[in-house]
Amino acid sequence: MSDRGYGHPSMSNAAIRLYGRRLMLRPLTPSDWPQWTEVRQRNEQWLTQWEPLRPANLLDPTRDREAYMSRCSARDRDRQMGVAYGFGVFVGNDFAGEINLNSVARGALQSGTVGYWIDREKAGNRYIAEGVVAVCRFSFEQLRLHRLEICIVPRNTNSRRVMEVLRFREEGVALRFLEINGAWEDHVRYAITAEEWTERRDELGDAWLAAAT
Repeated sequence: MSDRGYGHPSMSNAAIRLYGRRLMLRPLTPSDWPQWTEVRQRNEQWLTQWEPLRPANLLDPTRDREAYMSRCSARDRDRQMGVAYGFGVFVGNDFAGEINLNSVARGALQSGTVGYWIDREKAGNRYIAEGVVAVCRFSFEQLRLHRLEICIVPRNTNSRRVMEVLRFREEGVALRFLEINGAWEDHVRYAITAEEWTERRDELGDAWLAAAT
């Protein structure tokens, strides 16, 4: 049996800080709501076209502080259970977007999926590419996962550009893979494995990351 680890580490908010060269990633907290809701509301039309529809019976966390606090609590529970790790992206003191590691599976699979979004005003600076590499280091070197997958609607050229910049491997198209904005959308599937990370670690780290501490 591999010693990769079939359980999960318990991590608090204070324990997780991921660093790129220009940005820091950490779990969002209730005190982040003013920045988070301002960015989300300002980018609403730009972002929601790429996201699942919100059920009509659920409060919108971009407009309801209690709903946002419930969102933070749910993500805290997911992190403690080791099934998902959500990160706000901060450039200096400014909230800029999110990168989330979801659907963490242990056992024989040892995998997770990565999703991300960026404030349109900060797009084009490759902050998300930098953050994705930081999440890869965390996933492979701390969580000891074996595989990460990123799935993107084919016409979402901005998100696909992140994968092209990082040269992640494209695996093909999954038909009608996820419900997005009320429609079942095809998704291009990209992936990187622990073996590929080991091979490219120095290259990606030198380009995007702060030195490991």
